[in-house]
Amino acid sequence: MSAAHVSQKLQTLMIVEDEAMIAMDLRDELQEAGYRVLNLTDRQDDAIQVAKAERPDLALVNISLAGGDDGVELSRHLKAMEIPVLLISGQVSRASSAKTVAIGSMPKPYHPAQMVVAVTYLLARLNGDGSRQRPARLEVFDDAIFDAVPVT
Repeated sequence: MSAAHVSQKLQTLMIVEDEAMIAMDLRDELQEAGYRVLNLTDRQDDAIQVAKAERPDLALVNISLAGGDDGVELSRHLKAMEIPVLLISGQVSRASSAKTVAIGSMPKPYHPAQMVVAVTYLLARLNGDGSRQRPARLEVFDDAIFDAVPVT
């Protein structure tokens, strides 16, 4: 584990992705980077239950979920619970239209290592560290979100 990813508190992530292989690769990469990753989910109802029970520091949510569930709708629920969301999607225009419910988006396809860099950047910003350079493929919707209360 790199020193750049070590923090005082092990930060917890939730991955909501309907493509199992993508979700598992991403989970493995994030765990190697030192993050705690909750059980993978692919449906809105399951994700809401996990979020209520575990209170993750950041949720990575695919726009299209299993069973026809909508990641944007899930993001609304998570935002109401004060859980920041990074949308993941091959539908860039749809992700950009969700600016009111997510802090940013990462387009597919991506390499899991790119997502680690994006997650590290977002969590640092949420904790008040503005010293990192924004990753090239990460779209941040509203920098004002980072002026809110830091993740604890």
